[in-house]
Amino acid sequence: MVFSSAVFLFIFLPVIFILYRLVPGQKWKNWLLILFSLIFYSFGSLTYLPLLLFSVLCNYIAGLLVVRPGKGRKAALVAAVIVNLTLLGTFKYLDFLIGNINTIFGTAIPLAGITLPIGISFFTFQGMSYVIDTYRNPESGTKSFPKVLLYISLFPQLVAGPIVKYLDVSQQIDQRSCTPELTSEGIRRFIVGLSKKLLLANTLGLVADQVFALTSAQLDIRSAWLGAVCYMLQIYFDFSGYSDMAIGLGKMFGFSFYENFRHPYCSASVTEFWRRWHISLSSWFREYLYIPLGGNRKGAFRTKLNLLIVFFCTGLWHGANWTFVLWGLWHGVFRLLENVTGLDKKHLPVIGRVYTMLVVLLGFVLFRADSLSQAGTMFAAMFTGFSITTASNAAFWNLYSPSLFPTLIAAVVCALPVGPWLHERMLNRSKGTAQALVCSGALVLLVFDILPLAATSFSRFM
Repeated sequence: MVFSSAVFLFIFLPVIFILYRLVPGQKWKNWLLILFSLIFYSFGSLTYLPLLLFSVLCNYIAGLLVVRPGKGRKAALVAAVIVNLTLLGTFKYLDFLIGNINTIFGTAIPLAGITLPIGISFFTFQGMSYVIDTYRNPESGTKSFPKVLLYISLFPQLVAGPIVKYLDVSQQIDQRSCTPELTSEGIRRFIVGLSKKLLLANTLGLVADQVFALTSAQLDIRSAWLGAVCYMLQIYFDFSGYSDMAIGLGKMFGFSFYENFRHPYCSASVTEFWRRWHISLSSWFREYLYIPLGGNRKGAFRTKLNLLIVFFCTGLWHGANWTFVLWGLWHGVFRLLENVTGLDKKHLPVIGRVYTMLVVLLGFVLFRADSLSQAGTMFAAMFTGFSITTASNAAFWNLYSPSLFPTLIAAVVCALPVGPWLHERMLNRSKGTAQALVCSGALVLLVFDILPLAATSFSRFM
């Protein structure tokens, strides 16, 4: 089940929303959220529901063990990290490893053919953060299994984040309130995320998919750049749209999650981009990998090596393919260059933004490509595809639709902080008028969101 499906919007969400307000007491509200979160997960991955529960149980037990005095605390921590990484490695990277062994050594080891469990990257990282934080500060954990289960399985952030730390929601699990203002804000935020997904990401994604499906003979500089730009916008609105919906849903049930995207395409450096892009993931790697490796405390060489390790792992975390690994290293190299040249501390409004967007755009071509060969074909067309043939011209015009360029313009505007700026201006003039316009705008967006759902009941997230 995904947030942008008719089943979720018209059945799951209304039912749990109504029941949540009818059920008395925080304890029973939590159990209701646990039940519906497990139903939510089972709808798309019933086979792997026991895996989710096993992961939660292992991290809960580890959380109990790491607070016990004695030498066994560290052993329990190491064991928990090994179990989590083994689960993630087996289900996500085993076939990738086997395939590389076969390629390098000429062997014919059969692939395991394991289906990737939904959300395993996210609930594994949340489980590890819980154990590590409890090890560091024993008072931050809990002896209650239902609380750990709710924390990890809570449906708004279970499948695709944002990655939430137990420390940030522990008090909200114990005590929270759903005021009309918070609920209204959550509904509006959810509609904004849904609109990003259905109206922008899906429309641009159709063009990107068509471009990346073209052969080298059909590609030229026009279609290649159009496909790259569409994908760069698609992935932002898909990822940030999901985060907006998760944050909005959290507010509807009394939870407050941190922002996960802060207009990253306004960045004037790659360093700044990673402070704005998928913030919860960047923070996770910084706190649980970069700093434990030594951060910047062990000299210039170790700092650079630690950065490369982090970006290598960031790329690999996104998927079991060398394109993802190279995408991570691509960003890591530019991050190092900025550190060496001091560009990460300079503010170059125009040049910096152009340079950063070019780095990000080319990186996302690598990210989207199914193989290094396809990425090479796209790069060649983007920088040397000046020859316009009959086949490439036909392929380019086949991409055109009346809604394409209006959607592109709308996407570029929405990727900039225009909306918050307008909202702040309206609030300064008249708070009542601003609220009325925001609510009216959300209702209009919801109407436009429902139209695509009439044609299809399923809209997969990237």
